[in-house]
Formats: sequence, structure tokens, C-alpha cells
Amino acid sequence: MSEHLMQTYARQPVAFTRGEGVWLYDENGDKYLDAVAGVAVNGLGHAHPKLARALCEQAGTLIHTSNLYRIPLQEALADKLCALSGMDRAFFCNSGAEANEAAIKLARLHGHHRGIDNPAIVVMEKSFHGRTMATMSATGSRKVQAGFEPLVTGFVRVPFGDADAVAKLAAHHKNIVAVLVEPYQGEGGVQIPEADYLAKLRRICDDNEWWLMLDEVQTGIGRTGKWFAFQHGDCKPDVMTLAKGLGSGVPVGACLAAGVAATTFVPGKHGSTFGGGPFACRAALTTLDVMAEDGLLDNAATLGVAIRETLAGALDGVAGVREIRGQGLLIGIELDRPCGDLVKQALEQKFLINVTSDNVVRLLPPLVMSRAEADELCRKLAALIQAFLA
Repeated sequence: MSEHLMQTYARQPVAFTRGEGVWLYDENGDKYLDAVAGVAVNGLGHAHPKLARALCEQAGTLIHTSNLYRIPLQEALADKLCALSGMDRAFFCNSGAEANEAAIKLARLHGHHRGIDNPAIVVMEKSFHGRTMATMSATGSRKVQAGFEPLVTGFVRVPFGDADAVAKLAAHHKNIVAVLVEPYQGEGGVQIPEADYLAKLRRICDDNEWWLMLDEVQTGIGRTGKWFAFQHGDCKPDVMTLAKGLGSGVPVGACLAAGVAATTFVPGKHGSTFGGGPFACRAALTTLDVMAEDGLLDNAATLGVAIRETLAGALDGVAGVREIRGQGLLIGIELDRPCGDLVKQALEQKFLINVTSDNVVRLLPPLVMSRAEADELCRKLAALIQAFLA
């Protein structure tokens, strides 16, 4: 490893040189089953031929011009995302953190427009929204925040999944302007709230003239079996953020807005040098087209159920397995002890998993995974967990 890299990552001792579908190949040519997908990024798997052709063509045509000029591909992507989501307008950036930063700025600007000098946003315990100063401050993790004080103020924190706790804030906090929440928490341990949680938050926001802002950076773009996780219920947000799977590995993020939120930003209030460039937008448009053409939303939904049921059967009665939960291809296996060592053990057995929140094995496989590949993953993972807990 180069001595010139800042030590910001505890990297695994492997380097991949190529990929194909759900498989990655290291420098020695060894083959690995990928159940991480670049942390929910590579929904189309690796080296998808339609995406590769589109990107090669775009790179040979136009990569960047800046937002000083019209970008037709950006306009087409905005139209597509708004049609799929029911939102009104989109702002494009380069990452989930930037998308959430835009959402936070939108809410604060809206608050000032309403005459609120110190607008506040409700956020959740164990949440993760990014590592910029504002998104880190909104994040519900002291481990992420420690050492970076003073944090950005203006956030009110409550437990995730507790709509009543949000409702009670209205009586004591007159400066709240929005609620920022992940439909399902990923970094927080694959936490799945009650089915009506978002609908309850929607009603609370409507009753108090707050915005409901959904961080769908990890849950959006088919990961849960719908285009967006909020579509599992009857709950349309005022603001929604996207990234990760949107570009299939090409950095692109989006902040979508509806109603008043869609017209709150005006020229000069926000921007991005690279955001929404032709190359990134071509990647996103191709991703959305392939997902629709190949039925990947249905695959994520049905395969997610199959993986959870298979693992539940294989691990039934195994002491130390607390719960298997998830939605679509966002799956968590909670154990009764820290299990970070499983990541390296799985790597040694030639498959890739992730551990989050110390004791939750998180699976985020590509949406193109087949049933046979899912069965192989389940066999390997169940055996690994059984041996670990023995």
C-alpha cells in the first residue's frame, strides 16, 4: 500500500483488477462473489455491457461543460427521475453527502423565508447522512463526529422509528422546519421501522408545516424492490436525496424536491462545478433504462425474500443469531456479539460481505444477482456464521 495515501480507511488486503456481473477478480486472478456492490453502488454489477458501451461513447463525445450552459442529458435525467418519483425538480451533485447538504440548505433557506432565524431539522439516532460538516452533524453517530467539534448546530435528535417522539417536539420547538430521515437505516444496522412510520411522519409534518426530507441515498434506485423506498407506502416527501446506485459507479447525486421546496433555490443560492455533467448523467440514464428493461426491481424484491428465507432456515436455532431483516436487497443479519472479523474470514473464502453497527452483517448485492448466485452466497454465509458462533 502506498505510504502517500492518507490513512482514512481500514482496507482489506486485496486489490481487484476487473469484474463481471456479481463477480470480482483480484490481481492473482482469484474470483470473489460480491455481496457488497461497492456499498450499494454497483446495482448493475460490474462491467455491464450496456453501461460500458454508453460510457465509452459519451467519453468520446463530451464529458464536461459546467452548469454555465444547458446540459441536455441533465435535463433528460431530471425529467426521468421526476416521472419515476412524482417530484417536481432536481438538483444534481456528486455524492450522497452533497445531496443531503443541499437538502439541509434548502430547509434552512425555507425557514428564513418563513421568518425563522434559527431553523432546526429533526434527525434520528443511529442515522448516517454523510461526512461533510453539516451532514456529519446531522448523523446520529458519536464515532463519526468525535474530534470534529464544534459541530454544526440546528439539529434535534429523536429515536429512529418513533413517530410519537417526533410529534412531541412540536410543543417545545417552534423553530423546526423539517424532518430528515432514512426510510430504512443502512449504516445504523439495517433498521426497518413499522410499515406506517413514514406515513405517520408525513401527517406530523403536514400538521406542523414541516418538510419531510427522505435520505434515499442507500435505499433508492431499486435497492429495496421499488424505485424508491417511500413507494412501499403512501408517503410522498417534500425533498428526497439520491446517490449510490444512481450512476452504477460513476459519481452522481441528486436532491429532488416537490411543491414549495422545488422553487426555494434560485440562481446564486447553490451550485456544483461537476454536478450533473454529461458523463455522469449518461451513466444515470443508462442505469435507469437497464433496470427497467431487465426487471431489476422485481428481481431485487423476490431475491431479497429468497435470501432472507434461506438464511432464516439455515440459521434457525443457531445460538447468537438475533434477527434477519431487510427489504429487497438491503439485508441485515444481527448477531449477539461484535462480528467485524467475519469480513476478513469471508474474504478468505472468496466472497465479500460488510459488517455495520458492530454486530450486523449487511448484504448489498448487485441487483443483477441470479437465484443460483444468491443460493451460493447463502450457503457460504450460513456456514461462516455457524462456525463463527460455535
